[in-house]
Amino acid sequence: MIGLGTLINVLAIVLGATVGVLIGNRLPERTRSTVTDALGLITLVIGAVNVVAIMDTDFVAVVGSSWTLLVVLGAVVIGGVMGSLLRIESRLESFGGWLQRRLSRDTSSEAQERFIEGFVTSSLLFCIGPLAILGSLNDGLGNGIEQLTLKSSLDLFAALAFAASLGWGVALSAVPVVIWQGLLTVAGVAAGTLLPTALIASITATGGILLLGIGLRLLNIRQVPVGDLLPALVIAPVLTSLFLL
Repeated sequence: MIGLGTLINVLAIVLGATVGVLIGNRLPERTRSTVTDALGLITLVIGAVNVVAIMDTDFVAVVGSSWTLLVVLGAVVIGGVMGSLLRIESRLESFGGWLQRRLSRDTSSEAQERFIEGFVTSSLLFCIGPLAILGSLNDGLGNGIEQLTLKSSLDLFAALAFAASLGWGVALSAVPVVIWQGLLTVAGVAAGTLLPTALIASITATGGILLLGIGLRLLNIRQVPVGDLLPALVIAPVLTSLFLL
């Protein structure tokens, strides 16, 4: 059934977040901070692994070894400008604040900030990874849901750890996940064929850059506006496609 992979993914996020909130309330602040730092370090590692796709042989064959980095750089810069003008990060935060006011009884500024951080950070993490993009496309193409099943298991534990520190906002990240992955699944149905490997590599490498930004946020090193960089995931394959003409 097309769309089943995203449904499983959403259920995994909600389940993980629910368990995380129940456990998190019993953990001291120091422990929750340590968990968040651990997630930040792991996210940096995953981002770095994805960036290696910049050396993918098919990607290099299409754009040239000296152009792969420039394609990713161009995608991040152009995407960042577009996202900044569209105020994507700000809109995500506003949506998170709106959800918190509607669903939480705790109206303190600290609780709202925690809710928004949990919603925005986990939404970005769950939506940006290559498994979200490739898994949803393959689901739409009828190639199975194995990638989304793998992503669901990873997201379950990530949601548990996030929610233990950041609360119910993590559970609500299932909303943008179902929208984003649903659209990608529909795109897969419409595409009818697999994307060229070079385009996939450009998306993976660009997504790795964005994941590094999320890692920096989790470690409180710098609040990189990763939401504003999201258009880069669309710009990267577009720039790569120019070399195929």
